[in-house]
Amino acid sequence: MELPQQITQSDLPPEVSICEVSPRDGLQSQSRILPATVRLELIQRLACAGLKVIEAGSFVSPRAVPQMADTRSVLDGLDVDSDLAFPVLVPNRRGLDDAVAAGAKDVAVFISVTDSFSRANLGDSLQVTTDRSLETARAATSAGLRVRGYLSMVFGDPWEGSVDPADVAAAARRLVDAGCSTICLGDTIGTATPGHVTAVLDSLIDAGIPIDRVALHTHNTYGQALANVYAALQAGVRQFDASAGGIGGCPFARSASGNLATEDLLWMLNGLGISTGVDIEAVAAISQWLSDELGTPLPSATPSAVLSR
Repeated sequence: MELPQQITQSDLPPEVSICEVSPRDGLQSQSRILPATVRLELIQRLACAGLKVIEAGSFVSPRAVPQMADTRSVLDGLDVDSDLAFPVLVPNRRGLDDAVAAGAKDVAVFISVTDSFSRANLGDSLQVTTDRSLETARAATSAGLRVRGYLSMVFGDPWEGSVDPADVAAAARRLVDAGCSTICLGDTIGTATPGHVTAVLDSLIDAGIPIDRVALHTHNTYGQALANVYAALQAGVRQFDASAGGIGGCPFARSASGNLATEDLLWMLNGLGISTGVDIEAVAAISQWLSDELGTPLPSATPSAVLSR
């Protein structure tokens, strides 16, 4: 297939890593629930496409998120001791204990920057849910697990409006101090713009958080996802979340639409000469397969364009 013409820029990272979130963050918002066997096949296909970090699921109550039921069976089908990482989301110590019992080597915890989303999503005040997640992160670190820390509502909250970048930096600092090796900034409702991304990243750097420990998770609600990635690249960010086909969006927040599509991200990075180790044509084919499994078109336009070349 024909790839975009490469025009490299000396001020951008030569390579980046992509955390593929479709098997967890992508599927959890879908009305059709895929069985563990299909979710496992999705992960295996993504690994064959060259993705090295793939969210495998979450250990949450199946009553709250039935799409993630039986994540243990998914992990059973994966080689968690390989050089790939299969992080699972753990909301509390019980989830962590279940993840450890299932053999997980990588986990993710998440906190909100705002109280309203904390109550809507996590069921309690910001202070209570933050303390719970930080305690879980410390326990996971002590157990020798790699821990990813997600921050939600970094760039705006549908109930509270604007979010102070200083509050984001303070929350990120707490995750770092709890042992999180990566801090993932979530544009949960997709309201970020490039200048806003730069301002938030500057706040984290001022708080002493190394840029190589920062990742960006964008939603494409207002069509700004790739522009925001580009702003983050200019600041030195080398880790990005994306979802095959653009599947996903937060089921607990009004106006949260799809994730940045992995193949859309790959097209831009290929054009910039930035290495990822991921086969864009393979990801495009996976997106079409996933669309068939879910019985619905997916947001990304790239698969049909790529596969028709």
